[in-house]
Amino acid sequence: MGITITGLGPGSFKHITLETWELLSGTNTLILRTAKHPCVDELKKRGVAFTSFDHMYEQADNFSNLYQAIATEVIRRAVQGEHIVYAVPGSPLVAEKTVELITTQAQAAGVDLAIIPAMSFLEVLYTRLGVDPITGLTIVDAADLATLPPDLVTGLIVTQVYSRQVASDAKLALIDYYGDEYQVTVARNLGLPDEQIHKVMLFEIDRLPEIDHLTSVYVPPRPARSKIFSLDPIVDVMARLRSPGGCVWDIEQTHLSLRRYIVEEVYEVLEAIELADGVKLCEELGDLLLQIVFHARVAEESGGFTMQDVVDHVTEKMVRRHPHVFGAITVRDAAEVVVNWDQIKKQEKAGERTGVLDGIPVGLPSLMTAYKLQAKAAKVGFDWSEIGPVWDKVAEELAELRQAALAPADERGQKTEDELGDVLFAVVNLARFMGIDPETALNRTNNKFRRRFNYIEATLKEQQRAWEDMNLTALDALWDEAKAKEAKS
Repeated sequence: MGITITGLGPGSFKHITLETWELLSGTNTLILRTAKHPCVDELKKRGVAFTSFDHMYEQADNFSNLYQAIATEVIRRAVQGEHIVYAVPGSPLVAEKTVELITTQAQAAGVDLAIIPAMSFLEVLYTRLGVDPITGLTIVDAADLATLPPDLVTGLIVTQVYSRQVASDAKLALIDYYGDEYQVTVARNLGLPDEQIHKVMLFEIDRLPEIDHLTSVYVPPRPARSKIFSLDPIVDVMARLRSPGGCVWDIEQTHLSLRRYIVEEVYEVLEAIELADGVKLCEELGDLLLQIVFHARVAEESGGFTMQDVVDHVTEKMVRRHPHVFGAITVRDAAEVVVNWDQIKKQEKAGERTGVLDGIPVGLPSLMTAYKLQAKAAKVGFDWSEIGPVWDKVAEELAELRQAALAPADERGQKTEDELGDVLFAVVNLARFMGIDPETALNRTNNKFRRRFNYIEATLKEQQRAWEDMNLTALDALWDEAKAKEAKS
């Protein structure tokens, strides 16, 4: 048993290779995927007997099921002991889904398989259009246009545009990429006496008078921005700003003087994320990147490190800490990824961090510091196993704060400050148990307060009213009004 697959070429009988002709004329079991091919009449004249799967086309609901049914039947007959020659239009390995399916199933069924190379319509198309495929081409079945990447920059050949309906569907899919007035080439019956090549606008491809199974569409590459990603532009700008004759302010900056700006940029990024404002997020990420480039430039001038060192270091670290992606390690879920990450990080920092709480940066905002302290302590078992006692701890600390506030005036200051700190620490722990970043949560509330207060201020200005003319009840009403407007938006 076995299967030999070959191709009938792009159309004309003269494009069939000598090897394929010897195969077709020397077999007793020749099956064509379809007999709707220009060279089939010549095969009949030369006495070549064959069957085809054309009857399946009439019964199939869709091409996916059709191709699977064809592959299954070819494998079934081969398993029963037949040696089958299966011939497809064009070349077996160019846009032939049945060949792909047969190859996979033959291996699973233990069926011998040979594929004979053949000429495809592509060779004719390259010649007619003067296109060299080495410059980059993407070839896709019309039924698979949805799988194209959004940033496609190569030329595109769409095959199997076999009907006006398929051409219409292809047009709608391609317009999203190129626009309706992008010029394309529609080729039909390539290599045959009635060959047709039309240059039309994309919106016109389904209006051509003749479209059939020998129709393809070539879409030339669209102009695109460079695919080469580089930090060179911003690195060069920063070098210029820091050079003699550059910006006096930029030249005077140090790592210490720049600290406040990188913190500010982080919070502006967080605000853009909270607002779900993509344009603002892009801008703020750029501002944050500028700070990183700034620090790298300052370091480079003193012989410390370069921006390339920063990129290389973090890249190597990400690869090293993801062995389940770049190595042979397997993981079951995200929790196991975190465990592996912590173990690898501990190995990397061996000798640097001897205490459980080591590694928390000095100068972090207090909420973030509290969160990290608790998380590190939890890793060695210093933690509650469930959230219930955490709620109790918050209530306990609030009660102690209330009691401290009732102390005599000369004892109240330090004690209430201590107890308020305990309340905040307990609330941070509650946030940790609930999977909430307390710094982000408080930042969201700060932004929310700012928006609503600004609404009140703008309303008073619009109504030409002064703050001193308003009582708390009236201000609360405006606050509720701002809250309601936010809820609607």
